[in-house]
Amino acid sequence: MPTSKPRRPFLTLSTATLNLCTTLFFIVLFTIPALFLLRFPSHPIPSSPCHSPSSSSTTTTSSSSSLAPFSGDLHATRLSWNHLNFNDHLPPHISLRIAVFSRKWPVSISPGGMENHAYTLHSTLARRGHRILVFTSPIGVNASTPSLAENLPLKVYFPKGQAGKWQPKKAWEKFLEENRKEPFDVIHSESVALPNSQAKDWPNVAVTWHGIALESLYSAFYQDLALRKKNVPFSAEFISSMTGVVPKIINEIRFFHNYTHHVAISDSCGEILRDVYQIPLERVHVILNGVDEESFYPKDADSVAQFRSNLGIPKNATVVLGAAGRLVKDKGHPLLFNAFSNIIKRIPSIYLVVAGSGPWEERYKELQPNVIVLGPVNAEKLGKFYNSIDVLINPTLRPQGLDLTLMEAMMCGKPVMAPTYPSIKGSAIVDEEFGFLFQPNVESLVAAIDAVVKEGRERLAQRGRACRDYANQMFGARKMAMAYERLFHCMKDEKYCVYP
Repeated sequence: MPTSKPRRPFLTLSTATLNLCTTLFFIVLFTIPALFLLRFPSHPIPSSPCHSPSSSSTTTTSSSSSLAPFSGDLHATRLSWNHLNFNDHLPPHISLRIAVFSRKWPVSISPGGMENHAYTLHSTLARRGHRILVFTSPIGVNASTPSLAENLPLKVYFPKGQAGKWQPKKAWEKFLEENRKEPFDVIHSESVALPNSQAKDWPNVAVTWHGIALESLYSAFYQDLALRKKNVPFSAEFISSMTGVVPKIINEIRFFHNYTHHVAISDSCGEILRDVYQIPLERVHVILNGVDEESFYPKDADSVAQFRSNLGIPKNATVVLGAAGRLVKDKGHPLLFNAFSNIIKRIPSIYLVVAGSGPWEERYKELQPNVIVLGPVNAEKLGKFYNSIDVLINPTLRPQGLDLTLMEAMMCGKPVMAPTYPSIKGSAIVDEEFGFLFQPNVESLVAAIDAVVKEGRERLAQRGRACRDYANQMFGARKMAMAYERLFHCMKDEKYCVYP
């Protein structure tokens, strides 16, 4: 009787391939529901910009279409609180003592987004009379921190140790020491600076998320699609990172519930926290970032012309584009470099001004004189930079958070160009008048730049005025601070949870 041969398996997978397939299955499981939720926002977006510019940056104007006709329990709203009307000319209902945990505090002329947010928000709250104590990382001997008014009730605790290395244990011990002297009304953490193991025992904690794991997953997608060439296999590093991302997201969903209140800095992040991370509606609050009104505003034509002349931009330049921030790969600078290299071959009278530093700084210099690299700049020069350009390009490949550069440019009266991410479409470029959206690839970016050139500077200036009107109502530091103040008051006493 013939012996039967064992059947050969139809397919043999390596361990790495099997792990990647399993990971991608779970990624799809997470991503499709999230994208479906973000595709259909739960509240209407204003369909037109404000057409009544105000000479004042006060947050009390109620005629703008950006201000929503909301009333009732603030716990129940999905709107960003920037849509609400606050009067920053009135003193706060009560002065609060606020503990702030932030891994970073500005120590350079061009700090990152989270440091900027921490400083801008809490210094503005301090100017309103709230007493702030910040717990942050050690700094170097020669580090330069922002100067604060002598009588401003904001103190920063820098522990001893390695500069820039976050020491949560030391920060927590110092917090407990200060809390024994006089209890804090509110504890505010910038992302996970305050560990969830400590936060779970304190009901007066609010955490602001500057990026979450699920959004980081989207970043990995976009970067691979934009930067890995066709027919090039996945790198071992990419496979390894994908293998670990799903457990990270699941763990994050679980420990996020240890924080009482969650502040999302974009509408799309708020949707994810509520609908994917399953955090109850009443514990999720959307408050968009704000920028310093004293630094970012439209400047007079003469000073703009002088700044352009100093940079060597000719008066007959077709269009002047701008980009700002860290000049690194994940901020999309390979896309912008390749797209602009293509454009200047056809339109030699177009210019790009780049404010920032990083590995791509030297690459951009290869495109001189059409590209002008400023290097790192302080807030004052950054405001002049925005005013000198016709439109800002943000080519980022990181959809998490919401870049301050978009808000800064709009506050200066400039239209913006950015990828079609939910955070950008839902919270910044909410009206097509405000700028240009493109898919995060070179071809789409080239087409968007061509559209900018075709419109011309006069039409871009018209768009910029609409941006300024909208941003002045939504993205000012005082509006952001007033929204946080109301949240903190609401956390301390329920009577302040009823709006108006």
